[in-house]
Amino acid sequence: MTAAATRRRVARLFAIYAAVTLALIVALGLVLAADFRSDANARGLAQGRAEADLMAQTGVEPLLGPRALDEGLTPVEAAGLHRLVARAAGGQRVVRLRIRDLTGRVRFSDDGSGFGQRPDGEAVKAARGIEVAHLTRLNADSDDRGSPGMAAVEVYQPLLAGTPTRRVGVLELYIPYAPISRAAGAGLDRIYTALAVGLAVLYLALFAITASVSLRLRREASLSAFLAEYDTLTGLPNRDQFGRRAAAAVAEATAGGEPAVIAIVDLDRFKDVNDTLGHRSGDRLLVELARRLSTMMRPNETVARLGGDEFGLVLRSDDPEHALWRLRMAMERELEVSGMTLTASASIGYALAPLDSSDVDSLVQRADVAMYAAKQRHTGVVRYAASLDQYDAANLALATQLRHAIESDQLVLHYQPQEQLADGRITAVEALVRWQHPTRGLLAPDRFLALAEQTDLIDKLTRWVLHRALADLGTLGPVDAELRLAINFSARSIGRPDMTDEVTAALKTSGIPAQRLTIEVTETAIFADPGRAVTELTRLRATGAGISLDDFGRGQTSLRYLSTLPLNELKIDRSFVTDMLHNDAHAAIVRSIIELGHNLGLRVVAEGVETGDVLGSLARAGCDIAQGHLLGRPMELSQLAARLAPATPPRVKVQA
Repeated sequence: MTAAATRRRVARLFAIYAAVTLALIVALGLVLAADFRSDANARGLAQGRAEADLMAQTGVEPLLGPRALDEGLTPVEAAGLHRLVARAAGGQRVVRLRIRDLTGRVRFSDDGSGFGQRPDGEAVKAARGIEVAHLTRLNADSDDRGSPGMAAVEVYQPLLAGTPTRRVGVLELYIPYAPISRAAGAGLDRIYTALAVGLAVLYLALFAITASVSLRLRREASLSAFLAEYDTLTGLPNRDQFGRRAAAAVAEATAGGEPAVIAIVDLDRFKDVNDTLGHRSGDRLLVELARRLSTMMRPNETVARLGGDEFGLVLRSDDPEHALWRLRMAMERELEVSGMTLTASASIGYALAPLDSSDVDSLVQRADVAMYAAKQRHTGVVRYAASLDQYDAANLALATQLRHAIESDQLVLHYQPQEQLADGRITAVEALVRWQHPTRGLLAPDRFLALAEQTDLIDKLTRWVLHRALADLGTLGPVDAELRLAINFSARSIGRPDMTDEVTAALKTSGIPAQRLTIEVTETAIFADPGRAVTELTRLRATGAGISLDDFGRGQTSLRYLSTLPLNELKIDRSFVTDMLHNDAHAAIVRSIIELGHNLGLRVVAEGVETGDVLGSLARAGCDIAQGHLLGRPMELSQLAARLAPATPPRVKVQA
């Protein structure tokens, strides 16, 4: 839900709450007003009873004799009652007075009404000693004549006479209610006013509280909506909003609009900033880079923070390469963080819509693949190509199957011989892993090693190769008791603290002397973290195994670190060896590496030897060992045993 929609929803809820609160306040006021009115009426009835009781005791009862009124009134009693009524009516205290006997029949009526009527239930109750009083109107009874008159308090009061006193009849009295109402309701208007004011103040207070809470809720809703769409550190759109904006741009590009560029930007060595200067400094760096990127976005473009030191870009450009290099150069301008001047570099991968895909998720994934390629190659900006993608669905399934393959022994080892140039004798073999897949056949290492290196499978794979290769070497027996075995270790395996113990245990189990094992590590793996490499390789070297620096010349080697590594061997990268007869620069590099290795006391191996001419050139340059298809392709263990058999003559010595 957007921030505007959230605010509208909160406003609607506030309006509903205000209306409901007002209705409840009004209902409460009406209930209280009715209660006050009912209380006033009760006081009026009580006053009416009191006046009726007073009239009965002081006016009527002294006029009556001790006998019951069933036989009617005497002339004297009737005359006294007429005088009494005249005085009471003149004072406007009574509007009707009737005397009834104990059966409820009317025996006296000041206005002549009620004679011959059926006895009232109230009169019968009063005859039994129960006083009855209620509000009514004059002539409101069904058997009364005339239209209803004024409001009155109708009272039925037992009449007592004689000594001892006894009930002799019933007094029916109608007392004007207006004076009583005015007296009983005195101040009721003020109460109503005070009630109305109090309830109004209460409502206003509740309204103010509700409005304050609603305002806070709207602010919190706005903040929540912001947090749902934006990054709190940089203020940039977050991954969700990036996805929506990317989808809109891709849809427009697919419909024939300007091409959409989906790019992923990842900072290089950002961890070093956090580890060296602290996370606050890292945050300040991210904020500044976000500001720089934002200022370079056009209105229809987006920069978002996807998490950590990763940014996402949605650009509209016919020349994305130029646009992305321009952004990268802006990021690389110097900036000051925590008193230090830094330069931030970034690796950028991108994909185009609709050329590379019309699906947003696919474009983002492919831009991510291109970004990792840019980071690995140190090329700055890379566009997605299918050849870069090692993470398709088939590869994910293959990675899952590889774990099972290691556990179920589907892997096999092939061995490629290494010949000594001085006499053509095979002095070492390199163990190369293959996967005998149950449905895909024999898979070369380049089909699955990259997948293994992305997970902990590379450690399982390295351990399997180590133990199996040493065991195979032991089965060769006395064919060549000095044959060395070379095994490739990944950078991840080298960095494991338990790898030295693993090597020691494998050597002990196989019974192979440690000096017959050579551990090959690539140059790029070592020099990614030279200090740690020196430590770990020194521990491995302490087991007695040899250390070979593989693919030498491909990376950016520091000779200072090279001199500190516990090496026994340099392997010249095949890219220099293969075309050394046609590329003078490569030939010079090969000769320089051979000389460098010998000056450091190292054995030098050239791999990728395909022709006799190259082999002769290497011999003349003083290379020690050669490896390549000319000398032998990777072969199964049985083929290697046959190759090493004494009946097999050594290759003719190459003349230097």
